Amino acid sequence: MRKTTLDINATEKFNPPVTVLKPVRGIEKDLKSNLRTISIQDWPEYQVIYSVQDPEDLALPILKDIQAEVDIQKIFVVTSNIEAGANGKVNNLLGAIAEAHHDIIIISDSDTNLKPDYIKNIIAPLSNPDVGCVCTLFKAKSAYRWFEKMELLTMNADFIPSVIFAAVTGASNACLGPSIAISRNTLQELGGLESLADYLVEDYELGRRVWTSGKKMVLLPYIIDVVVDLKNWRQWWTHQIYWDQNTYLARSGPFIATILIRAVPFAILFAVARMGDLLGLGVLGITVVLRLLTSGIILKELEDSEGLKSLYLLPLRDIFGLIFFALALTKRTVVWRGIKYKLINNGKMIPISKK
Repeated sequence: MRKTTLDINATEKFNPPVTVLKPVRGIEKDLKSNLRTISIQDWPEYQVIYSVQDPEDLALPILKDIQAEVDIQKIFVVTSNIEAGANGKVNNLLGAIAEAHHDIIIISDSDTNLKPDYIKNIIAPLSNPDVGCVCTLFKAKSAYRWFEKMELLTMNADFIPSVIFAAVTGASNACLGPSIAISRNTLQELGGLESLADYLVEDYELGRRVWTSGKKMVLLPYIIDVVVDLKNWRQWWTHQIYWDQNTYLARSGPFIATILIRAVPFAILFAVARMGDLLGLGVLGITVVLRLLTSGIILKELEDSEGLKSLYLLPLRDIFGLIFFALALTKRTVVWRGIKYKLINNGKMIPISKK
């Protein structure tokens, strides 16, 4: 008990200045309201750097508006066209981190909607010198069209539960890119952002370096919101393939093993093989009911009312999921933000087309 009290006291005294990096590209759904949430944090001293790569980026006026509305001394807007590698997010971050004033760095995606206690929570584990990096869980929201609802179910009913299960059982580690906290010193010891610029899954690679260095990678039981923004079903399709390719390159063994738990599409195949007899339909019916029931429990725990309302789409999403699984294993190209890349060894990529 005494040790716990000391730990709590140490955490309460840990209030270093923080720099938050927010890479931005183009107009996204709810962009201004999402970006503004990081500028109104309950934290004594922090710097926010919004960064874009294109001086003609349509998001720039929004960033300037936030800067004028909040505190021009705290909000920085950076335009930089650094191209250290194929990963556009990392290139964008390189322009931002050059202007960082503080040692504690938070990397936060532009589509995240954050509560005022976000900074307080994500940096708290860094008070322990054995912790190298911290990331948070996330929950998708604001899915209005059918394909956005399918995207939401992929994240909230499949991906996040699998991450939690892996963390609890110790089956695998995770570093989730939408929200990461790390010290500049640790980042440099691990090779710096520049060394991540050619990786498709730069967040996983960063996490891998943390836990292989002997430091702890903390997955914080704190959930942030991520806004789903897909323009059409084709964008959803390519993003689902990209999502599975991410997982396959990061954790190929566990990803391939998920074939054993893809119950709905195999129950359908079983029912078809049985020519729709009582046994085949019975197995299918029980499988679908169990899938909906267990996912409903998970979504309720996540307080995901959107996911619960969209739960009827889950069997269809599972059928498509088997297709995406197969494509992730066989496709050696990936499309991200309209640019096509070729995947090469060790999770790296090279661009083969421009938007």
